Amino acid sequence: MREPVTFIHSADWQLGMTRRYLSDEAQARFTGDRVATIRTIGDLAEREDAQFIVVAGDVFETPNLSRRDIGRACEAMAEIGRPIFLLPGNHDPLGPGSIWTRRDLTDSLPDSVTVLDGEGPFEVSRDVEIVAVPWRSKDPGRDPVTGILDTLEPTEKTRILVGHGMLDELDPDRDSTKTVDTGALRQAVTDGLVDYVALGDRHICWIDEVTGAVNYSGAHESTSFRESTRGTVLSVRIEDGRARAERREVGTWLHTELTRELTSSADLDLLREDLAAVWQKDRAIVRTELSGTLSMAAAAELDRLLDDQQQIFAAIFPWERKKLELVIIPDESDEDALGLSGFAADAMAELRELAEGGSQSANDALRLLYRLGGAR
Repeated sequence: MREPVTFIHSADWQLGMTRRYLSDEAQARFTGDRVATIRTIGDLAEREDAQFIVVAGDVFETPNLSRRDIGRACEAMAEIGRPIFLLPGNHDPLGPGSIWTRRDLTDSLPDSVTVLDGEGPFEVSRDVEIVAVPWRSKDPGRDPVTGILDTLEPTEKTRILVGHGMLDELDPDRDSTKTVDTGALRQAVTDGLVDYVALGDRHICWIDEVTGAVNYSGAHESTSFRESTRGTVLSVRIEDGRARAERREVGTWLHTELTRELTSSADLDLLREDLAAVWQKDRAIVRTELSGTLSMAAAAELDRLLDDQQQIFAAIFPWERKKLELVIIPDESDEDALGLSGFAADAMAELRELAEGGSQSANDALRLLYRLGGAR
């Protein structure tokens, strides 16, 4: 009987990732925290008595990573003190110009780290082995995982397959030549060719309801608005030939969308409550989707609210595709407050008509007019 095996399944670290909507200050923290969370994974491995860690592709964002980023990442991995197995993915494939051949990386990787640069098997222990399918270019032109199954024979060892790519049943592009055959992987588990399939590429945690053993860990730190939670890994235990994977949250950053219809100051109060409810705001990136109709006074209140929150959140900004859905229409109180007459009153009337027709420029002009008039 094989001994139980416990390990941590991670993926998509994409160390060195940048985001255009982050300020220089926030970007520096975003970069640093992607490395710091490696240590968090190590702490989790220690608490759960995990024997090793696998990272299923896209360890690095680009081959042009700075020496500083490489050095800090390697130092974080060295501090874990457990074996770590890294798979090249589509962001960091093998081949000409690969980051994996850079001397500053090869010289810095600790002895505890194994790069899965071939199919293997890679021996973890006497009873555990890893087989892997590293990416050798950014476009393999075929299923990047299941080809290895034809080369495998049954084994008495616990065998873990580490791969990178999108399962066909999850990929919206069903005609893609790069999707991974879900059925083939499930059959390999059923037939005992592999005990667990550790996948990367999806960035969102997904545990297969059919086998429980063909899984995505999710990214260790949030990377986009497609991800609704902070970063995750999977804690995996294989016992008596069956795998059980459990989701663990390890990340600190969050991408979140905030949708609200605004028609009054009361709605602004609800928006204020929504923003107040976000935890750890300095590591939260908020994209707003605001719709409705506001008076000029209410729009000015909204501008003040968002300006204040921009000083607190890592980033907060409107979704450009939805920006025209919030319309600014002056009401009688706005006109009384501004006290416009003559050409100025005519200009506001014209702007109001344009704003009602969906002109973003007119919306912006009305907001500016109110601020200037209120400051007079």
